[in-house]
Amino acid sequence: MQRIPTIYVAQSEIHGRGVFTFDHIPEGALLEICPVIIIPESEVDTIHDTVLHDYYYYWGEDEKEACIVLGFGSIFNHSSSPNAQCVPDYEGRTFNYYALRDIRPGEEIKVNYNGDEGKGSLWFEERK
Repeated sequence: MQRIPTIYVAQSEIHGRGVFTFDHIPEGALLEICPVIIIPESEVDTIHDTVLHDYYYYWGEDEKEACIVLGFGSIFNHSSSPNAQCVPDYEGRTFNYYALRDIRPGEEIKVNYNGDEGKGSLWFEERK
């Protein structure tokens, strides 16, 4: 796991904990390389009955597998107007997080859980 030393976990107004920075981060900066635990396709349905359901990502070119992201990767909160993005590296078995724009000191770092799909509804919004 590799991350820039300026990011940290703290209480978030969005949802419990979140990831923040105490220093300026320039657009395009690599924030963190997070290893993943891959869940084989045959075990993906099992995760829905566990607390890990809210923390898994689809994995693989065909998204038939899933994964749990280690490091701060599972702590970044969602925004439909994110300031960071996560990019899977299937060969390296990591999720890599990058700044989409300059991020100010004290600002929470957020990703779009819908990825390239934009602003669709999310599972936790549907439960309200």
